[in-house]
Amino acid sequence: MKKLLVLFALVIVVAGVVITKTTVKAQDNIESKDSSVIQDDTIKSEVVTLDQTKEENTDLTKSTILLGGEKKSGFNFLTIIRGLFGMAVLVMIAWLFSANRRKIDWLVIGKGLAIQLLLAVCILYIPFVAYFFEFVGKIFVKILDFTKVGSTFLFGNLMDMNSIGMIFAFQILPTIIFFSALTSILFYLGVIQVVVKGFAWVMVKAMKLSGSESLSVAGNIFLGQTEAPLMIKAYLPKMNDSEMLLVMIGGMATVAGGVLAAYIGFLGGDDPVQRVLFAKHLLTASVMAAPGAIVISKILMPQTEKIEEQADVKMENIGSNFLDALSNGTIEGLKLAANVGAMLLVFFAFIAMINFIFTKVGSWVHLNDLIDNATHGNYDKLSIEFILGYLFSPLMWAIGVCKEDITLLGRLLGEKLIASEFVAYTSLAALKSSGNAVYGSFTEYKSIIMATYMLCGFANFASIGIQIGGIGGLAPNKRGFLSKQGLRALVGGSIASLLSATIIGMILG
Repeated sequence: MKKLLVLFALVIVVAGVVITKTTVKAQDNIESKDSSVIQDDTIKSEVVTLDQTKEENTDLTKSTILLGGEKKSGFNFLTIIRGLFGMAVLVMIAWLFSANRRKIDWLVIGKGLAIQLLLAVCILYIPFVAYFFEFVGKIFVKILDFTKVGSTFLFGNLMDMNSIGMIFAFQILPTIIFFSALTSILFYLGVIQVVVKGFAWVMVKAMKLSGSESLSVAGNIFLGQTEAPLMIKAYLPKMNDSEMLLVMIGGMATVAGGVLAAYIGFLGGDDPVQRVLFAKHLLTASVMAAPGAIVISKILMPQTEKIEEQADVKMENIGSNFLDALSNGTIEGLKLAANVGAMLLVFFAFIAMINFIFTKVGSWVHLNDLIDNATHGNYDKLSIEFILGYLFSPLMWAIGVCKEDITLLGRLLGEKLIASEFVAYTSLAALKSSGNAVYGSFTEYKSIIMATYMLCGFANFASIGIQIGGIGGLAPNKRGFLSKQGLRALVGGSIASLLSATIIGMILG
C-alpha cells in the first residue's frame, strides 16, 4: 500500500509541474493577444449579436470554445482534491461490487490509475504527444470529408439540410459504413494487428495481464465489443473468470472506430476546428479507457490464477483479396448503420411515449408546477430527463462537475445506460448548441469535455445482450458466465468511463 501511495504521489507531482509550466505559457500567450478577443464579456456580447455574418459567427464560436479551454488554471489544490475524491468514490463503488475484495492487487490498481493520468497529461500538455493525437484526429476529420463526397453523390441536396435528423441520417450513418470498410482494409493489410500487439505488450509488462486479455483490451481501442474478441477466439474457451470479465468490461468501456468517427462529426458539426478538438478528446478517451477498464476489472474480479503472458492475434480471413475485404467491411458497416438508425428511432419514440405518460401524471398530481418552480425553469414537467438528471447528480458532483451542470450530465449518463451512447451524444450535441450561455446550456466548458469522456463507451443494458450473443457465440461454454456477470460488466464499463472523465476534469481545472 505504501508503494501505491508513493507511486501515485509522484505521478501527481510530475503532472502538476508539467501542467503548471504549460498553463503559464498558455496564459502568457493569451494575455499578449488583443483584449477584444479574449475578454469573456466581449465574447459573450459578440456571440449574441444578431447582425453578424455567418463566417464571423463560426470564427467566434471556434475562438470561444478554444479559449474557454485554454483559460483554465490547470492543476490547483482544489481541483486535485476534487479529482482524487472523485477517483476514490469510483474505486470505492467498484470495491463494493468486488467478487473477492481480499485478493485485490492494489499495486496493479495504482499502476493503472497512474498510466491513465500520465496518458491524459501527455496527450493534452506534452507538445509532441498532443501534436500526434491532433494529427490522428485530423485523419479522422479527413475521413469524414471523404465520406461526405460519397454521401453528396448519393443524397444530393439532402446533405445541405441542417436539422439534426437530416445530419444524422445523411452524414453520420454513412460515416459508419465508410469507416467500417476502411477498418476492414487495415485488418487485411495487417496494420491494426501490429498496433494492437504493441499496446498489448505494454499492458502485459506494466500491469501483469495475460497475453490474451491484453490483446482483447488493446483491440477494443479500435474495434467493437464483439469484433475485438475475434482476435482471441482460440483463447476464449480457456479463459479464467478474471480474464473473461476484463474482456467484457473492455468492450463496455470503449467504442469502435466507426462510431468514434461518427461522434466526431456529430459533436464537431461543420466547424473544422471543433471537429479536430473533439477528435482529439474522443481519441484520448478511447486510449484512456483501456487502462481504466483494467483497473476496474481487477477490482471487481481480481486475478487469482496463473496466467499465460504469450498470445498471438488469430483472426479468421477477412477477405480473399483487397476488394473482397473492402466489400465485406462495407456490408458489415451497413448492418451496423442500420442497427444504429433503427435503435435511435425506437429509443427516441419510446422516450417520447414515456415522457407523455409522465407529463400527464405530473399534471394530474400537480407535480409539473412544483418541478418548474424548484428547478427555476430548467425542467418544466415530470420527465425521464428530470428523473435521471437528479438521480445521478450526486455522482456527477462527486467526480468534479460544477453544481450548475450536474443535472445535465446526470441526465446524459442515464440516457447512455438506459438507451445508448448514441442517444446520449445526440442530447449532448443538442445541449451544446442550445441555450443562451457561451457553452450552450452548460455553464462550464469543462462540463462538455467531461461529458464527452463519460459517454465514450458501449456500457448500456443492450450491450449485455450483445455480449451474451456475440462473445457467447465464440465461446459457448462461457455463455453462463456472460449472463451472470453482465450487470457487473455494465457497472465496470460505466465506472471506467467515469474515471477518465474525472481525471480529465481534474487536469482541466
